[in-house]
Amino acid sequence: MNSPGPPPGGRSDAGAAVTEDRLLGGRVCLRQPAEGARAAIDPVFLAAAIPAEPHQQILDAGCGVGAAMLCLAARVPGCRIVGIELQRDLVRLAGDNVLLNGMADRLSAMVGDLLQPPPRLSPGSFDHVMANPPFIERGRGSPVADPAKAAATVEGDAALGDWVRFALGMVRAKGTITFIHRADRIDVLLAQLAGRAGGIVVFPLWPRAGQAANRVIVQARKQVAAPARLAAGLVLHEADGRFTAAADAVLRAGDPLIL
Repeated sequence: MNSPGPPPGGRSDAGAAVTEDRLLGGRVCLRQPAEGARAAIDPVFLAAAIPAEPHQQILDAGCGVGAAMLCLAARVPGCRIVGIELQRDLVRLAGDNVLLNGMADRLSAMVGDLLQPPPRLSPGSFDHVMANPPFIERGRGSPVADPAKAAATVEGDAALGDWVRFALGMVRAKGTITFIHRADRIDVLLAQLAGRAGGIVVFPLWPRAGQAANRVIVQARKQVAAPARLAAGLVLHEADGRFTAAADAVLRAGDPLIL
C-alpha cells in the first residue's frame, strides 16, 4: 500500500536509494529501500491481527523497517513496541521511521539475532509477539539474486521452528504469538506450535472469492489448552481487482482484524 504517484526519493545513511511511502491512508509514513524487499500489505494485516491494549508491551520479531510496528502503534495509542531485526541498515531505517512518525516515546528497534537474543530482551516479558518471517524454506525455490531481498524472503540460519521458539520464549503466559506466512507452509507452522501453545486460530487471506488462500495469519496463546479454530478469513479483492470493503477498512482506515 504505497502513496499514489512517485514517492519522494532519497538515500539512507549507507547510501542506498530510499522511497517514502504511506500506509493506513496516509497516517503512517514509511521510508524503505527502493530496491529489494519492500513492505506491502502483509505487515499491515499482521498488525491488524494483534489484540493489543494501550498498556501492553509487544515485540516485533524481524521488524524490518518497522511497518507492522508503526501500523499497530497508530491503531493502539499507548501500547509500547520493541522491534528486533538482523539487518543493520533496516534497523537504521526503522529508527528513522519511528522518529518520522513521532513515536519515539513508545517504539524502538534494535539489531539482534533471534538465535542469540540481545540481553535487553527479557523472556516472558511481552504481552504479544508478532512476526512476518521469511517465507521460503532454505534450499527450496529459485535463488534470489538481491542479498537484501533474499534475507527477507529466504530462511537463513533461523528456520521457522526457531522463530516459533523465540516468540514463545518472549511472550508471557496466556499472551499471543501471531505469524503471517505462506499458506503452503501452514503444516510446518502448526507442527511447530503443537504441544507448545493452544487456542490456535488460522485466518486465511483469500485473494478473491473462490480462490485458494496464499497467505494465512496464525495466532496462538502460550500455556492455553483451548482447541484450534479455522476462521472465515478475509477476501482481499473484488473480481475487478479493487480491494474489498473489508480489506480496505484494514489497509486504509486501520481497522482491526477480529480473529
